[in-house]
Amino acid sequence: MVALHFSPDGWTPDSWRSLTARQQPEWPDEAALKRVHAELAGQPPLVFAGEARQLTGALGQAVEGRAFVLQAGDCAESFSEFGADSIRDKLKIILQMAVVLTYGAGLPVVKLGRIAGQFAKPRSSPTEEINGEILPSFRGHMVNDDLPTAEARRANPDRLVQAYQQSASTLNLLRAFTKGGFADLRQIHQWNQQFVASTDQGQRFEDIAQGIEAALSFMAACGINLTSEDTLHQVDFWTSHEALILEYEEALTRRDSISGDYYDCSAHMLWVGERTRNLDEAHIEFLAGIHNPVGSKIGPSATPAEVLALCERLNPERVPGRLTLITRFGVDKVADLLPPLLEAVRDEGHPVLWMCDPMHGNTFTAEGGRKTRKFTDVLGEVANFFAAHRQVGTWPGGVHIELTGDDVTECLGGIEDIGEDQLHLRYTTTCDPRLNASQALDLAFGIAELLRA
Repeated sequence: MVALHFSPDGWTPDSWRSLTARQQPEWPDEAALKRVHAELAGQPPLVFAGEARQLTGALGQAVEGRAFVLQAGDCAESFSEFGADSIRDKLKIILQMAVVLTYGAGLPVVKLGRIAGQFAKPRSSPTEEINGEILPSFRGHMVNDDLPTAEARRANPDRLVQAYQQSASTLNLLRAFTKGGFADLRQIHQWNQQFVASTDQGQRFEDIAQGIEAALSFMAACGINLTSEDTLHQVDFWTSHEALILEYEEALTRRDSISGDYYDCSAHMLWVGERTRNLDEAHIEFLAGIHNPVGSKIGPSATPAEVLALCERLNPERVPGRLTLITRFGVDKVADLLPPLLEAVRDEGHPVLWMCDPMHGNTFTAEGGRKTRKFTDVLGEVANFFAAHRQVGTWPGGVHIELTGDDVTECLGGIEDIGEDQLHLRYTTTCDPRLNASQALDLAFGIAELLRA
């Protein structure tokens, strides 16, 4: 194995501490924070360096246009809504979407979950007003609670340990599901939940399932031994989250015994957001030193010079699959703002994986005060993302979606044509609105059509 050496000279997991670190909680008890940090540093890794290297290779295939990446999961995972059924149903819809994309476009799909670590969220303000009272903002269950009281909103470092424990349980179940038979293509009909199966898109999925079933039967009749083909019976499923709370990420960073390189063993892939991607600040410093595949959100304010500087800082050795840029412009801005960035990166020869986050640039507040997104805007941003890549001659490598396997009413439109007057019916997110399973499957069919084109 050839070791990579893109860590800056002298980098250590705590190098970030000498720089400005945005979006960090105001921990009220420094001694408690140090105790928790030491406890986490002594825990086993959640993922392994070899797995992260495998994911880099898989993402490298997508960089070269030989695969497509589906990164999907909760806006922010919850301590209160946690259980086997929830994990299973999220995995079901991601598997369904991947099958639709693979079947429709003839490309392997890298399945990357926003799961087993997505417990923290950046906020535009450190405080918010609720019922006339000014409270600290809810920063995700890794930091504080969403209940509107001063005590609940107090940052509590013990929640970092709870996030680790829940992530370990989630990963254990995901590995059992994806390697133990649940992801077997012969079980494909079981992935279609009843409330999805009753829709037009659910029936379209059933048609695909029947086609796959017929193909498997044909191969078996031809004498092909399907039982020995692991790719039909299990899938590789990777985890990712925003590397926001740096105390947690540092504590779970380990030096690989094989390569000697540092890996953040909290997830296979880590990314930074639009608010924390400043080149001379703590989050980019941290990502620059770990050897996991890493990513950065890119919003409307990004310039070609900034993007090129990110590429040089995070992937100086230009390793395909190391760096993903996740664009989040809003449906009306993609056509104007994305092509200059694509051209700049292409002309400098950086092997970037480009992904589209069509969720965060299309959020607005509906009447009644609930944040929401229009399904037409989500699909529209993906379509404009594809069009920009066609214009420049680059590869649209993937999508980054916030979704749930539940039958929620958080985003407008889709196959069920959810209206603003229905948002209150099943609005359960702890932070941002998510596509429900029917809308997510609807989106997958739309993306498959774009890939075929």
